[in-house]
Amino acid sequence: MNVSTICAIAAASGGALGVIRISGPKAITIADKVFRSTRGESLDKAMPYSVIFGQLKDGEELIDEVLLTVFRAPHSYTGEDSVEISCHGSPYILKRTLEVLIKEGCVMAQPGEYTKRAFLNGKMNLPQAEAVADLIASESAAAHRVAMQQMRGGYSEKLNDLRNQLLTMTSLLELELDFSEEDVEFADRQQLISLAEEIHTEIRQLTSSFRLGNAIKNGIPVAIIGAPNVGKSTLLNRLLRDDRAIVSDIQGTTRDVIEDTIILQGIQFRFIDTAGIRHTNDTIEKMGVERSVQAAKKAQIIILLTEPGVPYPEMPFREDQTVIRIINKTDSFQALTGKGVDELEKQLIATIPQKDSSALLVTNARHFEALSLADEDIQRVLSSLHEGLSGDLISEDLRQCLSHLSEILGTISTDEILGNIFQKFCVGK
Repeated sequence: MNVSTICAIAAASGGALGVIRISGPKAITIADKVFRSTRGESLDKAMPYSVIFGQLKDGEELIDEVLLTVFRAPHSYTGEDSVEISCHGSPYILKRTLEVLIKEGCVMAQPGEYTKRAFLNGKMNLPQAEAVADLIASESAAAHRVAMQQMRGGYSEKLNDLRNQLLTMTSLLELELDFSEEDVEFADRQQLISLAEEIHTEIRQLTSSFRLGNAIKNGIPVAIIGAPNVGKSTLLNRLLRDDRAIVSDIQGTTRDVIEDTIILQGIQFRFIDTAGIRHTNDTIEKMGVERSVQAAKKAQIIILLTEPGVPYPEMPFREDQTVIRIINKTDSFQALTGKGVDELEKQLIATIPQKDSSALLVTNARHFEALSLADEDIQRVLSSLHEGLSGDLISEDLRQCLSHLSEILGTISTDEILGNIFQKFCVGK
């Protein structure tokens, strides 16, 4: 297969320094064409992990003085020969560097192509590769911790352990099928039931962790709901420590959904200030009220705000939503002065399930879907074992369960699945 040599900016522009990454079979050769070491040495003879100072040139034109780091396959991020050029962060310098590299034979990397190559070259499995994107996007300590745990392989180890247990069950049952005419039973049914129950428990623990894991990864949506003028925008501003929303005595001032985030004890909360819910003939305000209702449906936490003499809005809530009811403008709570807001923040934090920091969390919707299907498969296995069904029927469900776990790990994957995963990455990673 003809593998191209790719290049891209690997650090955010606008800083003092810029980094351009080259990876592929001709990475060192191409870099050697545009780089002149101050010592006059060729990159072909450079030791792995060596950092060399020199000039980056386009013919006789000096582009920049740079530091160049050499990585030799398979000991690089992608598993290929790679070179990283550390230059000044000028947009012009970065643009010219890419131009000269492309002129010498590089092609621009696609989003996620470096990490995709790392996966294809066996440097990481698929959950670890996906965790790279989560790590880059993490905006809170909790999201960073979960992404680091997954990138270092703890989550993958658990999935591999489950997969190995399923393989053991499958091999025992299929061995019986080979000797079906002799009526030989290699696997004690009670032992298989115990093993299947253990696998079911572990898969169920992973699937049940998705609600928390997804909230940590994407932020926990909190909708502030109430009638007009009860202090919703004031409360949002107080929580954000900023005048984010317009505050007015005129009813119906907030006509659109306003969102912003804060971090409380390492957890990101996404607050949504909504239009006051009331009956109105104003077309624009009606649209705002409808958006408020939709925001409430999507939120995990509802802060239902009112004031003395004003009833709470009547609206349905999901069973899995947490509703915090607050009466504003009282001795115990005043959004305007901040009284009681600290207690509200404690209530928000208390809604998050407490888990050991080392506990595995599922944060990826693709993984959750595959685990849910695997959970259904192992439940069918348990039912079949209890009913005393034949091994060939049980084996089919075990293979399905194995297949769904393998989809997560990437041991079974398609170009479409990989394309959907890596196209969401940033260029340069």
